[in-house]
Formats: sequence, structure tokens, C-alpha cells
Amino acid sequence: MKICVLVKEVPDAAVEKRIDPSTGRMDRSGEKNLNPYDTHAIEAAMQIREGGAVQVDEIVALTMGPESAMRALHKAVSLGADRSIHLTDPALAGSDVAATGYALSKALASEQPDLVLLGQQSDDGECYTIGAVVADHLQMPSLTQVIKMDVEDGALRCERQAEYGYDTVQVRLPAVISVGDAINEPRYPSLKAIMGARKKPLEQVAAGDVGIDPGLVGADGSRVQCGDFHDPPAKAPGQVIEDEDTSETVDKIVAWLEERKLI
Repeated sequence: MKICVLVKEVPDAAVEKRIDPSTGRMDRSGEKNLNPYDTHAIEAAMQIREGGAVQVDEIVALTMGPESAMRALHKAVSLGADRSIHLTDPALAGSDVAATGYALSKALASEQPDLVLLGQQSDDGECYTIGAVVADHLQMPSLTQVIKMDVEDGALRCERQAEYGYDTVQVRLPAVISVGDAINEPRYPSLKAIMGARKKPLEQVAAGDVGIDPGLVGADGSRVQCGDFHDPPAKAPGQVIEDEDTSETVDKIVAWLEERKLI
């Protein structure tokens, strides 16, 4: 079995999210990291390999992004992936979800995986739909919000979170599975794995290398066009009441609430 894991470089959780006014897209110039939801997908691939129910010959991490996205791939291989593929091309910049899913599916098609795994969402866009778009292009079955997987004779028996409980679904392979963060607790990479990550094979491919139609990607090839996106207005600072006299402080607070008809 070959497992491909889709990963993404996202702004670090500690970095304040900003919109670039010149493009209407998220400003990604700050510190970046591997999307935390994708670490659950890598761990799921590792657990399938270690479970022994099926022989996993290769785990491949795949990302689409600029030059800096290689750091996300290094993290992915330090967590257990055997090699990585970096789909990078200026023509891909500004791709929306539909264009991104199409581009990733073209890169995946050349790998012919038995199973594609990814996190349920990205920590920046949080669109939840990349897995379904990729599956549609690859003509594979797709499941989302999966929190448990068991391999059973060329199929997966999956438990997924639903709106009012849990669904148990059996799906034939090949398939595209978006895993929820409740599926496992990702391992921490060892120092040896971190040091060895840069020695694992990393292949860079451009749009033309995997047969991507340039008219279907990038800002011009996207179906969603950025509107007038901008940061929300800054909130006015709150009023701090500092007083040693408790009764006077209470009177000031009550007066402030009454003025705004809150009491």
C-alpha cells in the first residue's frame, strides 16, 4: 500500500492573522509552520503501517506552496513520511480551493496512491473541503471528520463524527480520507528524525511536470475572486476604573452600565 498525506504550510498560531490589502489574500510573510491538523493525518498513516494489518510500502508527504513550504515537508518526514513532493510554481499563486484541489489531484495522479490522508481543515483558511475536491478529480470515494480507521481486506472501516452522533462507514480503496483531530495524539519527532529529515528524498515539481492546465489555477483560473477584504476596525480601549473606595467604584460601574441601558 502507498499512502499519500497532503500537508500545508500555514502561519504560526501565535502570529496575528492579517490581510494583504494589495492582494486581498492572507499575509503569509511571518513565521510559518506545518498545519497542526495535518500532523494527525501523518500519525494515522504511521499507525496503519505499525498496525500490521496491511503492508505499507511508502508514505509520501505532498504540499503545494512557495519555496518556504519545504519546511512543512521537513516536519512531515521527521514525523514519519518516507519522502516528500513539493508542488511549487508561480502560476499556482492565488489559487482558490477548487484550483488548489485540482492541482493537488494532478500531482497525486502521478503517484497512484492507495490511500490519501489529510487533516480535516487548515489552520488558516479552515475551508474543510480540499479532500472532497481532490477526491472528485481522482474519482475516489471520500470521507470527512474520520476519528477511527481499521483496514479490512482492501477497504477501510471508518467511524466519523456526524452532526448528531457517529457514522460507521466502510469504503473501498483507493479513497481520500479527511481525519479529525480526535483520531489520535500525534507523536513528537525524535532528535534523530529531525536531523535525518533533510536527507530524505524531496522532489520539486512544477505545474507543467504533472500536467496542470495553467488556465485552471492561479488567481485568473480560480472561481472565487477576492473582494474588498480588510482587517476589522480596531476596538476602542476599555475604561479602567481604579479606586480604593469600593463603594465609589461600584457607583461608577453602575452609572456606566445605566448610561448604556445595560441595567
